[in-house]
Amino acid sequence: MEQRTLGSTGRDVSVVGLGTWQLGADWGEVTEAEARDVLEASASAGVTFYDTADVYGDGRSEQVVGAFVAAHPSAGFTVATKMGRRAEQVPESYTPQAFRAWVDRSRRNLGTERLDLVQLHCPPSAVIDDDATYDALDALVEDGSIAAYGVSVETCDQALSAISRPGVASVQIILNAFRLKPLEQVLPAAYAAGVGIIARVPLASGLLSGRYSSSTTFAADDHRSYNRDGSAFDVGETFSGVPWETGLAAASAFSALVDAHAPGLTPAQAAIAWDWQQPGVTTVIPGARHREQALANAAAGTAAPLDEALLAGVRELYDERIRPLVHDRW
Repeated sequence: MEQRTLGSTGRDVSVVGLGTWQLGADWGEVTEAEARDVLEASASAGVTFYDTADVYGDGRSEQVVGAFVAAHPSAGFTVATKMGRRAEQVPESYTPQAFRAWVDRSRRNLGTERLDLVQLHCPPSAVIDDDATYDALDALVEDGSIAAYGVSVETCDQALSAISRPGVASVQIILNAFRLKPLEQVLPAAYAAGVGIIARVPLASGLLSGRYSSSTTFAADDHRSYNRDGSAFDVGETFSGVPWETGLAAASAFSALVDAHAPGLTPAQAAIAWDWQQPGVTTVIPGARHREQALANAAAGTAAPLDEALLAGVRELYDERIRPLVHDRW
């Protein structure tokens, strides 16, 4: 699998990584044995980048990932974690003292003295725009607690604000066939600034896999059940903010495009390949709940360049069905 340098970190990471939200919480139950199987399968398929967060299972995901990395000391893995969502989401929560406490907790969970990459976890815009935020993060780099930092964002405006900061190594943002807005300004700005782009939610919470229908249900502890209205966190994180029935119809059209123009790929693999093949993207982080899914996702990292007809079809699908619902919101 192709490796790309992640911004100013100097670290090479696989173009398809692994998001580990599923291994912590909010996607239905995943046992520790299943989580280890997912991690081992991804590594066997060439994945070298793992994204977690202190809030995923209140540290469970970090602990599972940390144990996995410790068992492969010479594998060259890069682990990115995130911090901030365990606190009330107001600017006053984001203090140097809080940053220190959050980082120290993640260091313990991951079993490491220095974190490879710490990302602010979709903080309020005022935090992203505040000089003091970056002073506090720079201090953590200087004392050796973290090697680099980035920002995970909800909106393109937040991404552009973060990219303008010289110390920011990476920006994580939702990018998929249902969320094209980052292609306009965010990816070009990141490329020009040497900032890595971590693309998340590549399957629109599974919609783009083409496996769902109007009769599909999800567990009560799955955010695809409880966050469709955005009552728990930003609604854009669930199905990319696209209403369920609209998303189902659009996903069916996407699957037809894949059948016609990428017959060797599943819809999920085509969606993942679409992401990492966008100019300016460093890595894409689909999640997985079982070994077979992890292997299939990683295989998308070796896909040939997608057909121009498929790319044009994605744009047309977005413009006709999705743009009015999401483009101006994020």
